[in-house]
Amino acid sequence: MIQEENGAGEREAEGLKPWRWSLHLVTKLALSIVLMLFAPPLVNAQNDTEPIVLEGKCLVVCDSSPSSDGAVTSSLGISVRSGSAKVAFSAIRSTNHEPSDMSNRTNTIYFDQVLVNVGNHFDLASSGFLAPRKGIYSFSFHVVKVYNRQTIQVSLMQNDYPVISAFAGDQDVTREAASNGVLLHMERADKVHLRLERGNLMGGWQYSPFSGFLVFPL
Repeated sequence: MIQEENGAGEREAEGLKPWRWSLHLVTKLALSIVLMLFAPPLVNAQNDTEPIVLEGKCLVVCDSSPSSDGAVTSSLGISVRSGSAKVAFSAIRSTNHEPSDMSNRTNTIYFDQVLVNVGNHFDLASSGFLAPRKGIYSFSFHVVKVYNRQTIQVSLMQNDYPVISAFAGDQDVTREAASNGVLLHMERADKVHLRLERGNLMGGWQYSPFSGFLVFPL
């Protein structure tokens, strides 16, 4: 009698095993669905070298090797810099009076009036621009010679090295401009100014502008 009861109990336990396994699988599946619905999404980087850039009031750049361009950088390779930082300048020559400094050996072309100086990185006294950060910059100039039959050559200098030049030499006009423009890759603290390489500006260079701005940082 006891053996029959034991056999019945074993058969009953074996019949319940599939239900127990089914309940276990359903529970695991339910937990997986809950985790998928409520777990925070994973953010995948574009690649190992290209940073993820989020723009807003601040610019946050995640990079394995952030550049030292004045941004605040953490040990995790996250640099934060102001997203609203703008750099631009425009200066002109308002008179035809030649300053005595034009006779020095540098032949720097000086300007005496600032129209725009966003960020205050253009120095009127030296008539030079100092890059506040690494980036791509745009520069243009128009140096007007007045009542001067000599050919002039004006060069845009980056760290005292001539990058581009412009010429004006028509003898049949009273006013002519040596004009040019360029995009430059600049490091932080690089300097740009204009220099007279050839000829003279004895008649002055009134209304001559020199302008530049940051296109985008690097």
